[in-house]
Amino acid sequence: MKGDLKNLMNKIREIANKDGIDKITVSELSKQPEMAVELKKNKITTNDKLVEYILENERKMFEVIFIDNNFDNNFDAIDILFTVSKEMGSGFFSLSPSVTHKYKELYPVVYQKHIEKRIDFIFKKISINLHKGISQGLYRDDVSIELVARLYISRLIDIHDPENFPPEEFSFSTMFMQMFESFVKSIATEKGIRHFKHKKKQAEKEGYGL
Repeated sequence: MKGDLKNLMNKIREIANKDGIDKITVSELSKQPEMAVELKKNKITTNDKLVEYILENERKMFEVIFIDNNFDNNFDAIDILFTVSKEMGSGFFSLSPSVTHKYKELYPVVYQKHIEKRIDFIFKKISINLHKGISQGLYRDDVSIELVARLYISRLIDIHDPENFPPEEFSFSTMFMQMFESFVKSIATEKGIRHFKHKKKQAEKEGYGL
């Protein structure tokens, strides 16, 4: 995504967080002269195209967390997953899940394509982490990598649903980290559990509760 388009999406995300998704249409945004110029410059003339770019930008923000934390390298599988999960829980959802989820009803075709791309990306990354954790003796070797990866994705999708977890009642960060802890404990060996508890204590000392 080009820099100017990315900046436009960041501005739009701020508007969505402040004023709600109803203000995120081509007609509404075009009422602001600066936004009208940016939309025209980026050839965004339909709401479908606008939402496609918004979701693409969110997906790229999500993916860069894995890239910046060297998710595919040879480090400790739990360390990597722990670091990535903290950042996902606290930093990446600038456009809140409850806002994004509304696109599922308003723009089902665009949203479905977005979800399929995200699921494919997560599946590949979690599968890599599971293989690594098993080889390092941190995860049990009797787990089904495909099944566990798909269960992880299913849980992640569930906590995005504002009907099940209203954002005013449940912090996404808290829910995500609880999901992460449950995930690790369900597949870890005794060695993995010990290591996870050690990482958790370190995080608590640093002021980041899990």
